[in-house]
Amino acid sequence: MKKIAVLSSGGDAPGMNAAIRAVCRTALYYGTACYGVYRGYQGLIDGEIKKLETTDVSNIIQRGGTILKTARSEEFMHAAGRKKAAENLKKHGIDGLVIIGGDGSFRGAQKLQQEHNIAVVGIPGTIDNDIAGTDFTIGFDTALQTAVDAIDKIRDTAEAHDRIFIVEVMGRDAGYLALHSGISCGAEHVFIPEQEEDLEKLVRDITDDQRRKKLSNIIIVAEGDEFGGAKKLDDFLQKRISTIQTRVSILGHIQRGGSPTPNDRILASRMGYDAVLCLLAGENDKMIGIQKGEIRRISFSQTDNAKHAIANDLKEIARILTK
Repeated sequence: MKKIAVLSSGGDAPGMNAAIRAVCRTALYYGTACYGVYRGYQGLIDGEIKKLETTDVSNIIQRGGTILKTARSEEFMHAAGRKKAAENLKKHGIDGLVIIGGDGSFRGAQKLQQEHNIAVVGIPGTIDNDIAGTDFTIGFDTALQTAVDAIDKIRDTAEAHDRIFIVEVMGRDAGYLALHSGISCGAEHVFIPEQEEDLEKLVRDITDDQRRKKLSNIIIVAEGDEFGGAKKLDDFLQKRISTIQTRVSILGHIQRGGSPTPNDRILASRMGYDAVLCLLAGENDKMIGIQKGEIRRISFSQTDNAKHAIANDLKEIARILTK
């Protein structure tokens, strides 16, 4: 394999730059040219492809976001768009493609491989940590640290004013970020999409807390929980318990940004390195994951229509400790 390309797709995640750096420098070390595709699959369709040298990826390992930019592409969802993308790769003589993104990005990669015989390898980059086949995704550890830091600060003002704070974290379809931050911060309640919650029990618990003069609480809600997010939960509580003071804090996109943690930098470096080795070994249609601390190559078919399930012990720990 003489030339490979790398792109980032979907939502950005801290550590993507570390992965880009690892892909580029590993490829160059083994005598393979490396190209960067700007703005994801849309950039691939538009021909935004540039040859990368080692200096192009200098001083980026500590930076959040992605130097290659990222975008969602409606055009790539159609066969005509994927054909343009494949033609641009072939025009540059590129033999293999590394995609850093989530499950939607991987589905696009599969179609590109199946329709145009492009060798593809995926690196899981998403703060939601919801991709099957890997224990952790790039960006989750940093987003968790950001959320925990913010919630710790919110706890201070909640106790100072004897208020209930409902904190919404990202996680449209997955509750990893909410559950991990809830356990880390000692939240009194955690709401996640994967688990049905007893709202009447929540009302009873808060009422009991008020009776015991425990007037401050932290309730963490994943944005995709069954109730519809923090604001709707706040409306429900205000109607049911007239004596409480509540505030809603939606952390939003600050969870995507910031300098990646050392764990995310190392994970991204390991995955980027192995993605290149995977292509050079002639392997294809694989995602690079990590399981029990070891790098693994997982078929894309194993990640289709599957989510990284939350361990039952975490749910039980949260149930017992978040009181």
